[in-house]
Amino acid sequence: MPEQPFEPDRAIAGTGAGGAMDLATSEAETLEKTPGGPEGTGPQEKPRSLWSDAWRDLRRNPVFIISALVILFLIVISLWPSLIASGNPLKCNLAKAQEGSQPGHPFGYDGQGCDVYTRTVYGTRTSVTVGVLATLGVAIFGSVLGGLAGFFGGIWDSILSRLTDIFFAIPVVLGGLVLLSVVTSNTVWPVIGFMVLLGWPQISRIARGSVITAKQNDYVQAARALGASNSRLLLRHITPNAVAPVIVVATIALGTYISLEATLSYLGVGLKPPTVSWGIDISSASAYIRNAPHMLLWPAGALAITVLAFIMLGDAVRDALDPKLR
Repeated sequence: MPEQPFEPDRAIAGTGAGGAMDLATSEAETLEKTPGGPEGTGPQEKPRSLWSDAWRDLRRNPVFIISALVILFLIVISLWPSLIASGNPLKCNLAKAQEGSQPGHPFGYDGQGCDVYTRTVYGTRTSVTVGVLATLGVAIFGSVLGGLAGFFGGIWDSILSRLTDIFFAIPVVLGGLVLLSVVTSNTVWPVIGFMVLLGWPQISRIARGSVITAKQNDYVQAARALGASNSRLLLRHITPNAVAPVIVVATIALGTYISLEATLSYLGVGLKPPTVSWGIDISSASAYIRNAPHMLLWPAGALAITVLAFIMLGDAVRDALDPKLR
């Protein structure tokens, strides 16, 4: 008996109702197993914000991890210096002046016979406190003035622009020598106040430009058209999207303020004894740099590491928050 030729149309038609149901069921199961729907585009993820993207990038950045660990260690010993230094930074023994490393005193002694290790550890508290408080004061004061001037514009913006030009013309170190030379207080507050006084113009200009850029966006114009008040526009829509540049600049400036405090203390117009400060110790050790270099090495090294850690942290934050660098 001759073989019948294979006819695809007849074969498909011959499957009947049961075969059609099987094909439909198989196709449905295939679509269910395909992630994201029929086109296989994958599961739809919730859009991430700028801050979530920045945090994801920071966690993968080794520079951020290293600098953050160093800063965390500095903060811990600033709050509890007795954890790693059991001595008294003000207790001195002139009989051991300028002596080198000894058991229990790894950094040796300074010109007054004080333990250099203990003074270096306790000096962290002063430097970090001055840097953090000065940065907070500069960021808050400068952001408020710059943000309001950028939002309202007009005469207030013109006045602020001319005022910042005046403060930018004042040399920081020279201004510190003039203003702090008449202060007799031994606390950190005059130094912090001086840094805020001369440091706010930079943050103010950054905040002003960021607010001017943010208020031109469509979502701000839509909120204004819907009747949102100025306070709601500033707090709800503009500030969250304009604060990133301020955070970056403030983070980098924190290390600068720590260095500035040490500079002013070295020149004798910043912090004064009996306050324990890296700048004071560096100033005292500069006269013995040939005979006892260890007196200068350790506080200067601690200052350099601290400033470098904050600058590295600021660079990592800038790279994560700046969309142009992605």
